[in-house]
Amino acid sequence: MGEALAATPAPLAGQILGHVRSSTGVAQMGATVLLYNRYDQLVRQALTTEQGRFAFDNLAPDLYSLRVTLASFMPALRRNIAVAAGSENVLQINLASVLSTVELVSSGASRGTLMSDDWKWVLRSSSATRPVLRLLPDQQTTNQTSSSRSLASMFSETTGVLKLSTGDAEDPGAMQQDLGTAFAFSTAISDRARVQVAGNLGYLSSSGIPVAGIRARYARGTPSNPGMETTLTMRQLLAPVRLGSGTGDAGLGLRTMSLTVIDRIEIMDGARLEYGFNLESTSFLTARFNRLSPFARATYDLGGAGSVRVAFSSGTQPSELRSGDRRGDSLTTPNGILEQDLATLALLPRVSLRGGDPRLQRTETVEIGFQHVDGSRTYAVSVYRDGISNAAFLMSSGQSFFPPSDLLPDLASNSRVFNVGNFERLGYTASVTQTVNDHLEATLSGGRGSALVAGHEAVSGAADELRGEIRRAQRTWLTARVSAKLPGAGTQIVSSYGWTDFRALTPNHVYLTQNSTQDMGWNVYVRQPLPALPGMPGRIEATADLRNMLAQGYLPLSAGGASAMLVNAPRTLRGGLNFIF
Repeated sequence: MGEALAATPAPLAGQILGHVRSSTGVAQMGATVLLYNRYDQLVRQALTTEQGRFAFDNLAPDLYSLRVTLASFMPALRRNIAVAAGSENVLQINLASVLSTVELVSSGASRGTLMSDDWKWVLRSSSATRPVLRLLPDQQTTNQTSSSRSLASMFSETTGVLKLSTGDAEDPGAMQQDLGTAFAFSTAISDRARVQVAGNLGYLSSSGIPVAGIRARYARGTPSNPGMETTLTMRQLLAPVRLGSGTGDAGLGLRTMSLTVIDRIEIMDGARLEYGFNLESTSFLTARFNRLSPFARATYDLGGAGSVRVAFSSGTQPSELRSGDRRGDSLTTPNGILEQDLATLALLPRVSLRGGDPRLQRTETVEIGFQHVDGSRTYAVSVYRDGISNAAFLMSSGQSFFPPSDLLPDLASNSRVFNVGNFERLGYTASVTQTVNDHLEATLSGGRGSALVAGHEAVSGAADELRGEIRRAQRTWLTARVSAKLPGAGTQIVSSYGWTDFRALTPNHVYLTQNSTQDMGWNVYVRQPLPALPGMPGRIEATADLRNMLAQGYLPLSAGGASAMLVNAPRTLRGGLNFIF
């Protein structure tokens, strides 16, 4: 009698394998690979090896999604990876600074099946098991299971932040509150759609003016392939009688409503276009402004050589084209996007007075930039032109420096707003960013651009004469920035110092083609995680933000024997608590 040999049992689980490379084919070690189930819940995570490889084994047959992130590269995402019993799904991930891709190289057939032909013949011929083969699933139970799965994926990936803060406004024209409250949250309503809501409520620092704002965003697409976004923003604050410039109309204030639409399309292989518009209506005192602000940015990926970007905006400077901020919050992360919404909601239109008539600042920007990523180092250069009309800057002066028809009390401070007039600004910037590790990053940037300097003293003390004495001059600037995170304590510190001719006023330029900042003076931002309360979800952070602590970069002015200071970056201090979930 021959000996019977047992067959090797077929595996009941599958696996996902992958190789992460850069656009030049260099293996990337230390990339974070996140594995999600069909309900977008995180089930596994791993780091790539020295050869850029990763593996997830013993996966139950189901649909999975994969997300790969690494500093200096755009995240890569792949959805609906079908894992069968005993299958091997091999992925090839190509990370780039602009467009990262995930390619399913092979989804190999299982090395064995759950049921061989011999077993199928046994089951079919056995009377004991034949009734089981006739058992059909209940249709109502199937529908209920499908419905519950749909609801589970509808409100997945929910994140939010609640901020309690106090202090001065960080930027001129901002509506940050004294002892104010701001909140933001984001949730997915389907596999390809998200809803984000941000709002604030409080009182403007120093003036005690009540202020409220809300911002809602609807976005379609995925992190690796975002689609159209639509954002509605509303702000309102009440203005005291002294802002009426003698009109005597109490109860008037500043109200804004804006609709922003942005879409992204792939023109061709390696070429991407982002375009949109901002339709804004602003009501201030007795004046109403309606303006359309279009913007666009084209990106062409040169592969290992880098990428080229060309951007244009007119009117309101688009925050949707920013790729980061001075605090180091990446806008490819959910919390970074929420922080961007809160920062954008806090910015008011720059309104000033000229001859008693309200004027609204408008900026036209054309910028060309080039970026090259070489391992952990990023090089970037850009050339820009800004055309600014009715430029509004803060002025620190006495009550009698100018008549009330040319000085508007600032809504967020004890200073006043002065209309400098119209001017053009040309400049160029070069920067290099070195990522030392996950906890340390340093950036050195510099350039040359137009600044505002003062000529002789205005004899008559008239506002138009002083505007004529403010002229443009080319000035060089340098900014060093370090972002560090202390291991163990989790403290994040971002410090920067910007040097230039501090006898001139350097207007801020909002970069649209690179992640650079032109901070002037010494600035420090600290974020400290705190122990969470028992039973409380999420985490708590304390923040402190100190801007221009040495009070540098103010432009002295003289008119009619009196003196004043024109300010672009005032010295400010803010602190608060953030509840993140």
